[in-house]
Amino acid sequence: MSTPLVELPVRRLTKADVPLCADLSEDRGWPREEHKWGLLLAAGTGYGIDDPSGKGLVTACVVTRYAPGPEQRSELVAIGMVLVAERFARQGVGRRLMKHVIAEAGEAPVTLHATPYGRPLYEELGFGTVGRAEMVRGFFQPTGPAPRAVTRPATAEDLPAILRLDAEVFGQDRTHVITRLPAFADQLRVAESGGVLTGYAAAWPNMETHVVGPLVARDTDTAKSLVASLAEASDRPLRTDIDVRHEELLDWLRACGLSTVAYNTVMLRGAGELPGDASRRFAPLTVAAG
Repeated sequence: MSTPLVELPVRRLTKADVPLCADLSEDRGWPREEHKWGLLLAAGTGYGIDDPSGKGLVTACVVTRYAPGPEQRSELVAIGMVLVAERFARQGVGRRLMKHVIAEAGEAPVTLHATPYGRPLYEELGFGTVGRAEMVRGFFQPTGPAPRAVTRPATAEDLPAILRLDAEVFGQDRTHVITRLPAFADQLRVAESGGVLTGYAAAWPNMETHVVGPLVARDTDTAKSLVASLAEASDRPLRTDIDVRHEELLDWLRACGLSTVAYNTVMLRGAGELPGDASRRFAPLTVAAG
């Protein structure tokens, strides 16, 4: 007798599983995103359930752990890329995988960005809504007064300052993710004023687009300057996920040719709010990593 789907073992994924993860993405109508899967499986831990017939993965996700930041006492765990193969949908395997990774997280708060399809399951599992992100996409065409902040390409010497700023704004230590940005992204830029780093942003390749993220800045003008400077060196459409509280930036991006593609609900389990400074956290590296 075959093992019921909800009793199949969960295993840890490795970078060798990137093609299987990309196949699973494609099965659900998502882009393959092998470049992003590679980063997530290197900086985090993938979990999956194998198809008993040997035909790829039944379900998969990636968990990224962040150590406590300057003012935090606990880790933060981010879950992303939660996918179930179409042929196994609505059979309880997604819930099985989520329960497994939540148990693995222990007492640490757990965050994720939920699609409308996945939100009911996450609410059942104890997640509450703490925010919303708006995905915008399109060819960037400058309009109106140019933003005033000064930006430049990041250098290796900037990395310590970038890490300090990121830990302050994100509220957790993301060194193991941020140090991978120079190799992962096509561009990494910083903003500075009076010799002080006031923001940074990356643009990384994702299929036919450049994704802008992370986008960390002391104010909206600095965020605009970083986006504009990244767009100037890109020949692709831009895509980014902006915290909806940053209405001025979203209005400007739409005026510059980007259109709303989708919304995600930011959810959290085990804490009342996310750490860090939301006023300076404009966009994540990827919603899959929190």
